[in-house]
Amino acid sequence: MGEPQSLRELIRIKAAAAPVNVEEVEPAAEIVKRFVSTAMSLGALSPEAHEALAIAMNQIGARSNSGEGGEDPATYDDSDGFRRDNRVKQVASARFGVTPRYLKRADELEIKIAQGSKPGEGGQLPGLKVTSLIARLRHAQPGMQLISPPPHHDIYSIEDLAQLIHDLKTVNPRARIGVKLVSEAGVGTIAAGVAKARADYILVSGHDGGTGASPLSSIKNAGVPWELGLAETQQVLVANRLRERVSLRTDGGLRSGRDIVVAALLGAEEFGFGTGVLVALGCDMARQCHLNTCPTGIATQREDLRAKFEGRPEHVINHLFHIAEEAREELAALGLTKLDDAVGRVDLLEASPDSSLDLSFVLNATDASMPRRRVWERNGDAPAPPPPSGVIDNAKRTVGAALAAGDSREYRGSAGQSFGAFIDDGVELSLEGEAQDYVGKGMGGGVIVIRPFAEDRSPDPVLAGNTICYGATGGRLFVAGRVGERFCVRNSGAMAVVEGAGDHFCEYMTGGVAVALGAVGWNAGAGMTGGVVYLTDWRQLNADSVVAREVPKEDEAELRALIEEHHRRTGSPRAASMLANWASAVAQFRQVVPVAQLQAQAAQDAAAQSQESAPKTAA
Repeated sequence: MGEPQSLRELIRIKAAAAPVNVEEVEPAAEIVKRFVSTAMSLGALSPEAHEALAIAMNQIGARSNSGEGGEDPATYDDSDGFRRDNRVKQVASARFGVTPRYLKRADELEIKIAQGSKPGEGGQLPGLKVTSLIARLRHAQPGMQLISPPPHHDIYSIEDLAQLIHDLKTVNPRARIGVKLVSEAGVGTIAAGVAKARADYILVSGHDGGTGASPLSSIKNAGVPWELGLAETQQVLVANRLRERVSLRTDGGLRSGRDIVVAALLGAEEFGFGTGVLVALGCDMARQCHLNTCPTGIATQREDLRAKFEGRPEHVINHLFHIAEEAREELAALGLTKLDDAVGRVDLLEASPDSSLDLSFVLNATDASMPRRRVWERNGDAPAPPPPSGVIDNAKRTVGAALAAGDSREYRGSAGQSFGAFIDDGVELSLEGEAQDYVGKGMGGGVIVIRPFAEDRSPDPVLAGNTICYGATGGRLFVAGRVGERFCVRNSGAMAVVEGAGDHFCEYMTGGVAVALGAVGWNAGAGMTGGVVYLTDWRQLNADSVVAREVPKEDEAELRALIEEHHRRTGSPRAASMLANWASAVAQFRQVVPVAQLQAQAAQDAAAQSQESAPKTAA
């Protein structure tokens, strides 16, 4: 067989004193329900491959993961009895495709902190794969390279992670919430924090994965084997009596039934497959995923290559059942009848005699008197329903996410984190007072209005915190005061009016409109590739990303309409003053637009002009 190629090949499963007949082991149909096709986005994969994976996993009671690019809502129609979308829907740092409808459709919601094949980096999709379909689903611009930032801009501490978990449980109480971590030194400590933050499952992802779209330097040099991270996570969770709260999942190069059993013995209950299921669909490992030239139509958006896709759901199903049958044979040889009985039984593993590595850390047994697998149905109680209109305090978090179309609330006081997060069309929230961070995060529709207390005579009140309208895809926001940093970060569809903001205004914005009636801080427009911003005063624009120009005549009406609505809803004296002397006010505004958008428009105009000037030939 040659030299060992993975850590698990240096680990031997102990021979059982009393093996059982394989017929006594739970059926493969039960084992495959623990399988997951790992996160691969629609964009990285072709629509045909993405849907084939989802159909396959749904048919056997397993789960597929959408990846971070969202989904086509057309796949949500399961009136024919077949489900075609992914049961696991990922929430990544750029929030591509994350809409309220997307979240409410999920059986599981996975927060991607990092990726095993390229830890420390965000997702990357080359511009040549961003077709009109992919751009529409991600609320971005066609042809623009899409890069997710390494951090989530609403997660800078374990408390922030707990807040996002709470947000997602509020918008979809029935969905299990998971957190994707990568195998690394210290991952056990992070996993302990994740369990305390009330996640329902933890994924420890190894380095030996990735579809080939990751940078070569990362594939070759970053990440560590899942065996190390999984072993550490299991040991820390058991030692702190947290293991019973969560399920453990792992992925990163799992290929066989033996791999499944070794992972279970080290502590995993659920198992992810990426490259393997793509090979089952026809992947020939050409390693051209990032070039849009996949010869089998799996990792491309080109229609001519997609036409070559021949994969079918049953190919994936057959592959996974073969793995499950091999796992049954391994369990029988161990004398175990259920995979549950193998979870955490590291005492059934030993180092291979010819191993030159010290594997004592990986094979360190946990306390058998402590729970070594999940026992709790859910980790934490369901969030409380939104309070009725009236006085509100900052203990009330994520108010509005659970409201339905036609619902409205009027509050007075200091609202807690994530006020109006993930609200949808037909929902209206009004607040007299102030709110903390993440107002309107992920909103897909509806209206949020924040105005100062009636007795507040401050000429420039601060009414809301940081990271407002993060990843919003629709809706309207009006704040009659100043807010903190990263206003409208990754906004891709909301209309927002504010009277001043901190640094990084409209960072990574891809759509929508943002208006500031007062000063904004440093680095405005960094990474912006779409949408429009209107400013009167700024400390610094990011010249690499945006340019400022006078407001075009054809856009004055849009700007005025937004300021009029802002005045009507908030009673803003500043808006009233601008509207009273509109000619002077509009002259002070500058329209800020992305450089990339102007370059694309110029290229289109040049191509059109060239076509018009080409000599005409007779038919």
